[in-house]
Amino acid sequence: MVDAWKQARKAIESRYKGLCDILEKRKVKDEVTKATVLKDMAVLSNQPCRLSYSSSGTANQTDTVSNIEQTIKLFIAPEIKIAPGSKLRITQNGVTTDYISSGVPAVYETHQEVSLELEKENA
Repeated sequence: MVDAWKQARKAIESRYKGLCDILEKRKVKDEVTKATVLKDMAVLSNQPCRLSYSSSGTANQTDTVSNIEQTIKLFIAPEIKIAPGSKLRITQNGVTTDYISSGVPAVYETHQEVSLELEKENA
């Protein structure tokens, strides 16, 4: 059965077209002000991954705006640790976008699925 899982994982990972950088907030002492501040620090870089997008069929309609809900999922190797709230910088199809992980990943034998939200600066 182990060989079957390896083959399944290889098949899934062959579809990865993106690269992911995982950034987490870390305390860093500012050399000028001597204050401790939180900065995004890379904990993993250039990890192969794949983004998947889907839209719900319903739109939230107001008098001025029609919003369609979009779900963004990241597919990545199961051994990668992604804490909820981590920032992920993903490059896929030549486009780099920053996201925030929005929950606990669903981890399977062959991959994990992480729900993402656009970082507020990009939304």
